[in-house]
Amino acid sequence: MKIDEGFLARMREAAQLLQSAGPMAATEAIQRALHGETPTDVQPQPEARTDTSTQTGTQAPNANASGTVRRPGNPFRAGRWAGKWSPSADRQPVEDVETHTASEPGKFLSGSVTNAAGRRDYKLYIPTSYNGQAMPLIVLLHGCKQNPSDFAAGTGMNKLAEEQGFLVLYPGQAQSANNSGCWNWFQPQDQRRDAGEPSIIADMTRKVIAEYRIDAQRVYVAGLSAGGAMSLVMGATYPDLYAAVGVHSGLPYGAAQDIPSAFAAMSGAKMKTGLPKSPTKPLAPLPKAVPVIVFHGDRDTTVHPMNAEQAFMQSAGASKQAADMVSEESGESGGRRYTRRLRKNAEGATTAEHWLVHGAGHTWLGGSSRGSYTDPNGPNASQEMLRFFLSQSLRKQ
Repeated sequence: MKIDEGFLARMREAAQLLQSAGPMAATEAIQRALHGETPTDVQPQPEARTDTSTQTGTQAPNANASGTVRRPGNPFRAGRWAGKWSPSADRQPVEDVETHTASEPGKFLSGSVTNAAGRRDYKLYIPTSYNGQAMPLIVLLHGCKQNPSDFAAGTGMNKLAEEQGFLVLYPGQAQSANNSGCWNWFQPQDQRRDAGEPSIIADMTRKVIAEYRIDAQRVYVAGLSAGGAMSLVMGATYPDLYAAVGVHSGLPYGAAQDIPSAFAAMSGAKMKTGLPKSPTKPLAPLPKAVPVIVFHGDRDTTVHPMNAEQAFMQSAGASKQAADMVSEESGESGGRRYTRRLRKNAEGATTAEHWLVHGAGHTWLGGSSRGSYTDPNGPNASQEMLRFFLSQSLRKQ
């Protein structure tokens, strides 16, 4: 078989751009390769730092909060779902330091968990109202190029914890495990129970439950982009640990098995000749139905909005009953219009929500400019997720 040297050169360009400029630049290089265009010059990048105490470093496709590619004369080269990014989308992550405000006077503690899969650090917010009584726990998984303190600042979840009384756990990805700080949602070894990163996050959750008086029936997990994809991994693999899941600008469970299929899932397109093809059949439903609330902007150029639709449908599980009904409504919140779909069971209780926010990009909606990759406009995702989570617990009582 004759090898197309030009195609191989363009794929080498994509691999180097993945390390140096991020997923959007790499995706564009792949598209150029498929159309037979000439590669641009790409300088080799230094090898990733490794740490023997954790998993081998992986350079991930940023199904994450770092998809913007800066280029002279073309600061926002958008895909076919072109839209405006929030001005705060290019803010640098907040340094991971002990910072408090008058509205967040609780304790913001640091810790770590180590198991056979590796070590990860975390931050834990404990509100001032906690005096040993049973409280809910929300686990928040940051996006790429973010850290726990940055994500706490952007989502404003510590302020809500102070107001409504719950603990917040912020696992932190290790740079030695992923150079961009992304959770490795697309790797098979990180999509299984009792293996890889899911086992570390689960053990971290169990540690907090053991050390503090947490209501085990009110433990939830949510995240942004790569963190959103990993939150659904956690809901799929540990439905006994998490009562509900929040996915913001993320992807469905099992959407990818490697880097090429991750790019395909993120772009919403199937790979063409010359690269491994993504599955042509619909994604399998979750083994068990999981309550899920999904947020996505319809101008997201990093993760295609169709991923939110897939996550919403997938969450019904393999045993979806015919009595489940899906309704749709429209509204406006925070200056943005949205379309919200609701799935309800035979008793009329909402088991899943899908918020498609019009005009929004790849950012945490209703977020604070104190953190990176946030959009202060639109429905407040933190408040709506908290409402949905607590409603699931009340329904079970």
